[in-house]
Amino acid sequence: MRIVILSSSIYSETACAIAVRLAEMQFVPVGVLSLSTLHRATLLRKVGQWGVRGVAAYARAKLFSRPNQNQPRVRNLYLQPLLERRGEWFSSLRDVSKVYNFPVVLSNDQNARESIARLKQWSPDLIVFAGGNILRQQLLAIPRLGVVNVHLGLLPEIRGMSSPEWSLLTRVPVGITIHFMDSGIDTGPVLQRYQYSGAGHCDSLSDLRNQLIAFGVEKIGEAAAALDRGNIVATPQSDIHKDNQCFVMHEWLQARAAERLTSLRSAAETSA
Repeated sequence: MRIVILSSSIYSETACAIAVRLAEMQFVPVGVLSLSTLHRATLLRKVGQWGVRGVAAYARAKLFSRPNQNQPRVRNLYLQPLLERRGEWFSSLRDVSKVYNFPVVLSNDQNARESIARLKQWSPDLIVFAGGNILRQQLLAIPRLGVVNVHLGLLPEIRGMSSPEWSLLTRVPVGITIHFMDSGIDTGPVLQRYQYSGAGHCDSLSDLRNQLIAFGVEKIGEAAAALDRGNIVATPQSDIHKDNQCFVMHEWLQARAAERLTSLRSAAETSA
């Protein structure tokens, strides 16, 4: 099966881990289309997610750290098993591509004419979305099977942003959903839903998110294999829940979600 990965940056740890995971399962990507790291939209998106200090710290770790420094080489430690190879680190998609021999192409817009032309040239059966632009129909229609995404919440109950936090706040089980993308926001047909049993062992909301991301990387590989075998079928989401779209959570609500997570952890420790 021919798989292409879309990434928000060549330094995306999630995209690197997905590429390694797929390659280890004998699905070496035929190509990766990544947004330029220094593109204004990419930088603004990361600042919104991590804050200015977080982006600066991430850039220092990726671009200026030395091998003998006593500091984590990855932001998400749960991806470390996939990003370390015989003592060497995959710090970018270019590092991964040198080992597994696939092209990495940069773009300022994954929906642009030249991006569409490149994707058609690769002729993918499946596109794995690991971040980037809001995808237009012209791109969504390119792969034979579709564009698949890992959503950090259970669909259709939790759609949109801050999914783990909203799951905690609304008492919807924490989990992930593997689904096909369409023109809506997390409204595409569902391939698999997985509740995550480890939420009660997470130290913080960021720890929970990192664990869910690593869990999703594992499961996207399984979904790709199932699609290749033809033994998995996508199920359309119910129209009843199409209005359940969540947005970035206010700090006050984040604090309440963190309290819920602490309660889960206390319950897990009590039952241990």
